[in-house]
Amino acid sequence: MALGALCLVPVLLAVVGAIVTKKPFECLILGSFVGCILAYKGDFLNQWVRLLQETAADNQWIFLVCGLFGGLIAVLTKAKGTAGFSKITYKLCKSERTSLLVTVLLGAIIFVDDYLNMLTVGTCMRPVCDERKVPREALAYMLDSTGTPICMMLPFSTWAAFYIALFMDQPAVQELGYSSGRSMFIHLIPYNFYAWITVLFVILFALGIMPKVGRMKKAYERTKTTGFTYEQTEENIAKNKAVEDTAEDGNILDFIIPMIVLIAFTFISDILVGVIVALVVCLFMYVPRKVMTISEWSTLMVKGFCDIVPTIGALLAAFMVAGVSGEMGLTDFVLSSIKSFPFPQFYPIIVFLVMAALTFATGSIWGSSTIVVPIILPLASAMTANIPLTIAAIMSGGTFGSHACFFADATMLAAESSKIDVMDHNLTQIPYVILTSVLTCIALGVCGTIMT
Repeated sequence: MALGALCLVPVLLAVVGAIVTKKPFECLILGSFVGCILAYKGDFLNQWVRLLQETAADNQWIFLVCGLFGGLIAVLTKAKGTAGFSKITYKLCKSERTSLLVTVLLGAIIFVDDYLNMLTVGTCMRPVCDERKVPREALAYMLDSTGTPICMMLPFSTWAAFYIALFMDQPAVQELGYSSGRSMFIHLIPYNFYAWITVLFVILFALGIMPKVGRMKKAYERTKTTGFTYEQTEENIAKNKAVEDTAEDGNILDFIIPMIVLIAFTFISDILVGVIVALVVCLFMYVPRKVMTISEWSTLMVKGFCDIVPTIGALLAAFMVAGVSGEMGLTDFVLSSIKSFPFPQFYPIIVFLVMAALTFATGSIWGSSTIVVPIILPLASAMTANIPLTIAAIMSGGTFGSHACFFADATMLAAESSKIDVMDHNLTQIPYVILTSVLTCIALGVCGTIMT
């Protein structure tokens, strides 16, 4: 169906409502409900329930990964594996600067998958950053900025595999004559300006060169004044009660071995397979040594899963908003506005802005990319715009969505891993996101003028 500008209502309700009330889950549910009312009139309730069921079924992989990862974190924490790792990093991280630089370095090392990146690095570095009085908002910014952006810059990540498969199916890309999909991706890496600028910014931030502005500055002032690394709200305090970790004695191998298994199976197969195998490895490592009993292992796994349920609920609500917006014709509404764009040299800028808007509106990077690529690339070819730069603009727009949208899965996981409110995280990093987007547009415009 095509409802024109009405398709923007669910997204606007969710975004504006979440910013005003700081209740993203409730506002997302409201947005999905109102969208069904606008789209289906008297049958809205049946359609909303249908949307709920379909969304839960279509995204069960993501929900299982998040929940089981919560279980793995709980098991590793109880076994003092994370404490053993923290004991080593405490020795390396003598200050705020070294703590943040190590966070960036770990983000670069664990590049296989953005979920794996953020959840693992956050678990490792949260107690260290707390000890060095680094605000949780700064940690979340580091995690979010080295999750998807770094995965988008390396040809061996899950994101690379997705975009290689997506782009190589397009005739406009096949005509470029790349020897392989990986060769194509490597060729495009220098033009993924949003990812490059984001990573540069977090390095400068870690070094103390990038200034603290807006809410980030206030977060640092709060930590300096009160000693609290996160806002002392009931929700944040509850999140942190179950995960307090100190540098007590622990065996680092109890952390390293499960993590190596997790990363290896994620690279070979899939992160869901990886986290399941890692949990089994923990069972066989800890129970014979009486680190924990089988009963404790299973109880911790369930408890850790339950701790992630609020994040899973928010993701479900976000996907519902994306679903109903799509059914209302959001993508067609946005794309129809660029079909007659007359300046091919600036087309990559428009593509970046459109992709950024769609991913921000829907929180679905993979879904938005799958829909827009078969439309945007033929248009680029018809108007003689530079195809590699256009492809890179799509990737930059997707990276923006993962980084900037408060109900994108990556943003929620960065906040969850840091144990702070997702809106605190999102509003803290937004000035850096905006500056990165402006510089990305400038870079695309300069390259478009030269290369077209």
